[in-house]
Amino acid sequence: MIPHIHRRTFGSGPRTVLAIHCSLAHSGAWRGLGAALGDLATLHAFDLPCHGQSGDWDGQGIMHDAATDMALSVLADIGDGPVDVIGHSFGATVALRLAIEHPEKLRTLVMYEPVYFAPVMADDPEFRPNYIRDTAPFDAALDAGDRMGAARAFNAIWGNAAGWEGIPQVTRDYMAARIDFIRASSPFLIDDCANLLAPGRFDAARMPALLLRGAQSRWAGPVSHAIARRLPNAREVSLSGVGHMAPITHPRIVAAPLHDMLACS
Repeated sequence: MIPHIHRRTFGSGPRTVLAIHCSLAHSGAWRGLGAALGDLATLHAFDLPCHGQSGDWDGQGIMHDAATDMALSVLADIGDGPVDVIGHSFGATVALRLAIEHPEKLRTLVMYEPVYFAPVMADDPEFRPNYIRDTAPFDAALDAGDRMGAARAFNAIWGNAAGWEGIPQVTRDYMAARIDFIRASSPFLIDDCANLLAPGRFDAARMPALLLRGAQSRWAGPVSHAIARRLPNAREVSLSGVGHMAPITHPRIVAAPLHDMLACS
């Protein structure tokens, strides 16, 4: 069953854009990018399951399936024809899945640092052990029931330059309360439970695709390359001076290549 979906819009332009936020955030994360795009686009954002004001995932089946079904429900409401879809981190993996499984619904695909690790793990046998090593503090804290410690360890990998101490306590509490979402993402992100890596499946996503990443991000390059080489019509752009959270921390920098893509396609 699809959880209750909380939605909001940003911007007032003619391009209809579905925007899917990252893990441990909410739809308000798109406020800055919506403003940066000015009157070019209207961003339709929704809260992922267990996030913001949307309902919780009931724990049945695969969580990524529930998130994808929510995105499809919003797509059905915001337009009859193909729309532009942009996602950040986990949200970008939902956007990619929409492009492969429902290509007729997408006009363009924009992904900022999708955390779909399965392709790079298939390409590079060294990536998985390095990933396990680097995420060990997160796993150890979560296994010990230390949700705040797990949130802190997660932020050490994916957070912005301000660090954990720069995050308000209310935001830390919000992240810790939802930290199980990260492990629930693994069947898709790591194990490819949707079988997107099966031969020929990426070929369906023939719409223009843009893969954005921050030059300061540790895993973004290999993951981006592994996805881009499988997509028929993909382009990669590295943005200097920013990291994984740039859609929130530096929306104007992210908006520049996105503006160019929307204006020309």
